[in-house]
Amino acid sequence: MSHDLDRIIIALDTPDEQKALDLVKLLRYKVSTFKVGLELFCSTGPSIVKKINDEGCRVFLDLKFHDIPNTVAGAVRAATSTGAFMFNIHASGGREMMRQAKEAIDKTYDEMQKTIEPGRGPQGTSKDLAIMHPPGQLDTVQRPLIIAVTVLTSLDDQDLKDINITKSTLDQAVALACLAKECGLDGVVASPKEISAIRKAIGKDFVIVTPGVRPSWAAASDQKRVMTPAQALEAGADYIVIGRPVTAAPDPLEAIDKIFSLQ
Repeated sequence: MSHDLDRIIIALDTPDEQKALDLVKLLRYKVSTFKVGLELFCSTGPSIVKKINDEGCRVFLDLKFHDIPNTVAGAVRAATSTGAFMFNIHASGGREMMRQAKEAIDKTYDEMQKTIEPGRGPQGTSKDLAIMHPPGQLDTVQRPLIIAVTVLTSLDDQDLKDINITKSTLDQAVALACLAKECGLDGVVASPKEISAIRKAIGKDFVIVTPGVRPSWAAASDQKRVMTPAQALEAGADYIVIGRPVTAAPDPLEAIDKIFSLQ
């Protein structure tokens, strides 16, 4: 089964900067976007974003900001300046937190625009940006996409009940996605099980990034609400995030090539 590899985001879930960059160099001609999460970011700092950009690739900065509105707005200003293609906040932080985050990213980007060198325009913000760039030629002055995490893929209905949330994971994810849309965010992070419902509630002009994706030949690990890559894309995901099935494979290139395999 053939699918667009540019819709795959590879998760660099390692604290080792060199290992992460080696994976980027190995896979960059197959995929163009890599996820930097808390482990790698806390180990290396924001410079890792530029180093991945310098390899001609893009970064989804997966730090899931969740704090009081003023603190998140400050974090958003800093994240906007890193050169990341996309980053996220927690929708459960509430309306005001998301509103201030959106305001912060727009204001910071406008200020950055004024300092761009002549002839060096920024990238756009379309979700169709998945284009490979020659190493060292990726413009890192850009308006990132800002998306909101709905319900973590490691949670199920019982986990929500344990924290006094009476809605199902599906209903909670849809409700938070609608709130994120109202606040002007570009999209959400949602499990494969909620993609169709979010699309039905919000429509097409909204980015859905989907973790909890496992090829049919890979173990689910700590993910509870999963689908195969093909199923997630067919359900309406714009991007799917895959980590260990590729990065922990004996041959990551071979693993990429068989992501959509039914075997």
